[in-house]
Amino acid sequence: MIASRLFPPSRGRDGAGVVFAAGAAVVGAIFAVALALPQALPLLLAVLAGLGLLVLGFLQPIPFTLAWLLAAGATPEMWFGNPTQAEGLIVGLVKLTGLVLAVLAALRYGVVADLFNPGFAFLAMFAVGLAGGLHPNLTLADSLRSLAGSVAPFAFGFVRAPRSWCDAVIAMVIRLPALVVLGGLGLDLAGVHALFGEAAGLRLAGMGHPAFLAGFALAGVYAALVELFRDGRGRDLAWLGANLLILALTGARAPLMLAPAVVALALLFLPARRFDALARLPLLLAAGLLLPLLAVVAGKLTSIRLFNVLSDDPEGLSGRDLIWPLFQDAWAERPWTGWGVGAGKTLVDPDSLIAHLLGTTTAHNEYLRIGVDGGWLGLGLLGLFMAGWVWRHGTRLAQSDKAILYLVFMAFAVHSFTDSTLIATTGCVLFAWVAAVFARGAQVQAAA
Repeated sequence: MIASRLFPPSRGRDGAGVVFAAGAAVVGAIFAVALALPQALPLLLAVLAGLGLLVLGFLQPIPFTLAWLLAAGATPEMWFGNPTQAEGLIVGLVKLTGLVLAVLAALRYGVVADLFNPGFAFLAMFAVGLAGGLHPNLTLADSLRSLAGSVAPFAFGFVRAPRSWCDAVIAMVIRLPALVVLGGLGLDLAGVHALFGEAAGLRLAGMGHPAFLAGFALAGVYAALVELFRDGRGRDLAWLGANLLILALTGARAPLMLAPAVVALALLFLPARRFDALARLPLLLAAGLLLPLLAVVAGKLTSIRLFNVLSDDPEGLSGRDLIWPLFQDAWAERPWTGWGVGAGKTLVDPDSLIAHLLGTTTAHNEYLRIGVDGGWLGLGLLGLFMAGWVWRHGTRLAQSDKAILYLVFMAFAVHSFTDSTLIATTGCVLFAWVAAVFARGAQVQAAA
């Protein structure tokens, strides 16, 4: 039953005959070339394997999309220890795979005119950057790659996805943090990657980095909360609690501040016929008892990151404020139009002292990064498209879905001050879930 829910059959347009005919023609052409040029056979076989995957992805978008979400959550770029050159390549492949899957799903199911899709803001920033001149450290090829990576998280917004795709994606996003923790346990036992990292205390890392696991857990909290208010099922409440626990063990401060805030506001103020006040009362009472308990034990369990920061550095920025001036200065040099999409990735030398000190070359502040890439114009466009996106699709959603999505986007705006919420693969997972909620709302409205 679980497999049938996660991997339901595709119900899109029946283009299988055309696809198989085209595939047979391509296979015939490849082998004809291989007979004439035997030395090209390995390359041709690789091309054939890629084409086969594309055909399978077209015929069964749902399992391929779920596998992609799991790959994004696994963060294999983090298995190599310190950042390497392979890290950027792996992240780029994950985002490119999501973009390709969105195109295949659109071909399979159909396309919608998502006029407020935030991807358009990045296209505008790219065009303005080319017109004004790219940053000296930024090549056109690098800017194009950054454009593709920036657009990829929002690509599923153009897909006329059926209800089966939406339900499967939502279910996977809810369960993804637990799957990542289980996978991390396996990697730890195999000696590949530690389940817990140490940075100012123990932090649950799963298969990658605690901050990334926190991003996936945050999306899982939001997804479980929406389903809880829609259906009032006990299992959604259990998943909500599990994702909150995973989030707490990561010790990520901003997500751990935002998730309880969204949950508390929803519990206190949002009506839901299937999740009434009587069902919420035990949760609110438990939360009221838990907060004083956390305050008491915070000073006793400083080996755990969560309690360490609560006791010693609740408002610290973990060195982010050391790297921000570099982005502020670059933004000030071209304040209105910025330096082109991807310029923010080129400001900090990976071999510099500050990069080794912080372990990163990113700003961990999307407002500064977008300011460098697109200036005030790009930042304003992205904000307008984000607001228009959730407002336009919110008109089709159930009341509780819409209210929680509004809270989620406001929390995302706050979170973007201290984390890489758009550039990281956590954004791919979050916005794939958002696209699934939007598409489900359109399906329900059409059926009504």
